[in-house]
Amino acid sequence: MARILVVAASILLAAGVVAQAEVDATVGKTRPRNPEVQGLTRAPGPRSQPTISGKPDNYSGVSGPGQPVEGTGFGGYRTGKEGVMYRGPEPKEGWLDFGTRAAGTAVKNDLLPPLKPIWDLHLRDTTICNGGDGFYYMTGSSGDNIWDLVDGIELWRSKDLKKWDYMGLVWSVDRDGTWEKQYRWVWAPEVHVVDHKLVFTYSMLGPTGNNGGGTGILITKTGKPEGPYVNPVAANKPLTGGIDATVFQDDDGKVYFTNGAGGTLHVMKPDLSAFEGAPIVVKTVPVPGGPTRLGHEGASFFKANGKYYLGAADTYQGRYSSICGVADKVEGPYTLIHEAVPCGAGGNYFKDNDGNWWCTYFGNDDQSPWREKPGIVKIDYNKDGTIFVADEQPAFVLQDGAKTMWRKVPHAATASTQPAATSPAK
Repeated sequence: MARILVVAASILLAAGVVAQAEVDATVGKTRPRNPEVQGLTRAPGPRSQPTISGKPDNYSGVSGPGQPVEGTGFGGYRTGKEGVMYRGPEPKEGWLDFGTRAAGTAVKNDLLPPLKPIWDLHLRDTTICNGGDGFYYMTGSSGDNIWDLVDGIELWRSKDLKKWDYMGLVWSVDRDGTWEKQYRWVWAPEVHVVDHKLVFTYSMLGPTGNNGGGTGILITKTGKPEGPYVNPVAANKPLTGGIDATVFQDDDGKVYFTNGAGGTLHVMKPDLSAFEGAPIVVKTVPVPGGPTRLGHEGASFFKANGKYYLGAADTYQGRYSSICGVADKVEGPYTLIHEAVPCGAGGNYFKDNDGNWWCTYFGNDDQSPWREKPGIVKIDYNKDGTIFVADEQPAFVLQDGAKTMWRKVPHAATASTQPAATSPAK
């Protein structure tokens, strides 16, 4: 397949169609990207409607192991109810043309470093957590098209954020689900650590592909990261309505749950079986001239340097960005609402073993350099607590040969809390 692309590029160059040839040349070498997992039983039940997907039975509900990035990692996927748009060397029958998406203008305009994916894998809504056991764990919305069919929750782990090992389908709708079995769309699962054990939050889209399915939480039954995972909430019952569930454990051990745009926080019971006490209605204070709200979906919640950060995804100046507010207390008010990471919404923030802070990244707008593949970008903090993309990035998250000090003009007024080391844990 790679040789075919090279020949095709040569023909196009000879014909003067330079732009298309350059697009193809960025893909690099490859091995099959969308394998089926051996022994996996295809989930029965309805598929989303309408879907233009060629031969639906050939489509996978899992993304599989993935592989190291070869070349730029550009191109990728744009999934939707109309089908899968794709640029790369391994399309499936019925996939649609990717067009001019992922133009990378956020990089050209110096809003982002010249990033590349950290793993060649179809993964939306990427989240990563530091497991505290020497591994980082990664999950997200997987499968060929999350609007069409998803078999469950997949998990990957890494010692260095560079090489990712596949742990498989650790939770299956058909094998492990209760109330979820009436739905076919596992949406935006996240992986977190609570009491030194992995916990998943997730949501299920409704029977017509809307937001009516609800949210859930899963805990490991044995303490092992590979599971099995069980639902601590009453069987056959979602935790809340809506989508985009997330949790955060504070220094005092309390676990907070929020979802959607993060407008309400709930304290969870110690066994995560239900909420405890009255919900906390979040107060936000926009900054004149900045974002007017945290966002409309994709809530994220964490604590750094003694301050609380509540974020959400919003389309800001054409970018699907992570918008964050800063507070001294859990309940807020959350002030200094700002675009923390351009094009970086739909994931989470985490701290590595060297003390560096990161935001996950998957590419969900046309200013991004790629779409629907996992990435990370190092962040830092201003004196007032607001987040910015760090001036120095480690080489492994950047395009080959890119400068680690990537900004044309260094970021001003920083009171960096980052350690001197810029590489992730060895």
